[in-house]
Amino acid sequence: MTDRFAERASTGPGRDAAPDDTAVRPPLRERVQARIGSVVEERRASAADASAGGATKAGGSANAKADSSATPGLSRPARRARLRLTRVDPWSVMKTAFLLSIAFGIVTIVSVLMVWSVLDAAGVWESINTSVRDIVGGEEARDFNVENYVGTSRVVGFTMLIAVVDVVLLTAIATLGAFLYNMAAALLGGIEVTLSEDN
Repeated sequence: MTDRFAERASTGPGRDAAPDDTAVRPPLRERVQARIGSVVEERRASAADASAGGATKAGGSANAKADSSATPGLSRPARRARLRLTRVDPWSVMKTAFLLSIAFGIVTIVSVLMVWSVLDAAGVWESINTSVRDIVGGEEARDFNVENYVGTSRVVGFTMLIAVVDVVLLTAIATLGAFLYNMAAALLGGIEVTLSEDN
């Protein structure tokens, strides 16, 4: 009886169903190693492709630089833009015209003063007085002095008056012109300007 129970215990259903470790482990190891090997090969292949692509890009950029250096005359065409001047700010026009007219008045006064000073230093007025006295003669000619009519102080004062009037007139005319241009641009679209980019 004991022998039979021992045989049943040794050859029971539980013993038959137990897996054999030596039979299961080798196929699992082989599959893991095969998977690891495939992953390593895929990474090596991707790294090789990336290095080949970088070399191709570097070669292309080098070829492009060589082409560009070989043909320096060929460049991209300059861009152009067509714009319309549809409005001018009257306030900015008035300020600009006022400053420019003041500068013009100062230049006029200085230039007249310099010219009259040079003429006086050259003795032009004295020669004119002598010529008039010789031509006219008499007591009245002796008291004649051309500087009483076109003297430096008189001419400079008259020039200053003209400069002030020019400042007022030029400023008013420029401002009025800005308003008129805005009205014309509202009707006709304004002046068309073509702008080009420098190479």
